[in-house]
Amino acid sequence: MKRIFFTTVALGALGLMSPALGADLPTKAAVVVSPLYDWSGFYVGVYGGGGFGNHNINVPALGPLGFANFTVNYDSTGAIGGGEVGYNVQSGSIVVGVEADGFWSGIKGSDATQFFAGTNPLVVAIDTTKLKDGASFRARAGIAVDRLLLFFDGGWALGYLDHTNFVPGVGTDQFTVHRSGLAAGGGIAYAITNNLIGKFEYRYYDFGRFVRSNPITGVLPYTIDSTYSVVTLGLDYKFGGPILAKY
Repeated sequence: MKRIFFTTVALGALGLMSPALGADLPTKAAVVVSPLYDWSGFYVGVYGGGGFGNHNINVPALGPLGFANFTVNYDSTGAIGGGEVGYNVQSGSIVVGVEADGFWSGIKGSDATQFFAGTNPLVVAIDTTKLKDGASFRARAGIAVDRLLLFFDGGWALGYLDHTNFVPGVGTDQFTVHRSGLAAGGGIAYAITNNLIGKFEYRYYDFGRFVRSNPITGVLPYTIDSTYSVVTLGLDYKFGGPILAKY
């Protein structure tokens, strides 16, 4: 009987002590959530900056100048600006997407200095090239570190170029060239807010070769190769896209 009594008392005491013992036991810490920016979603934006062009004129009947691959070479410079629309998808730290843009350009240059200086005897006319406007469609891929994105892109480009061939005392041969070619580049983007994204970007355009078979100025037939390097700053607005929670 005594054994039963003491057993009952002991069990009752343990029952009374269990809440106190439970209070002293360590509890699991709350889960800490670290928010990460999500680059997924549609966006629209604008950009502006400046560009540098390089132009090779080849006159097959005259041949190249020395060991160069051109008869005449000259540069062009000017401003550029445009708008864009795109879509990104993010998986982990990898971001892929597509982007289309259209631009206006004031990049213009000529070989007038060479003509008047007489430094190149093959320059028998003043050639001027201006990139008026254009567009591109590119695939993009990048690596995101929260709100910072390093990206590269490449695809198709279209350019509208005005060219003038002026022979003093003879006349002017002026025409517009519609050329398609390559667009490639890359840059850095940063999400200033959940919707506003600022970026710095470099892009290279290669519009290939155009053949002028019958210049009305009477000069020999020639070809024009034009490439451009452009540096811009831009601002995009991204629609939707909640932040990602990393546990």
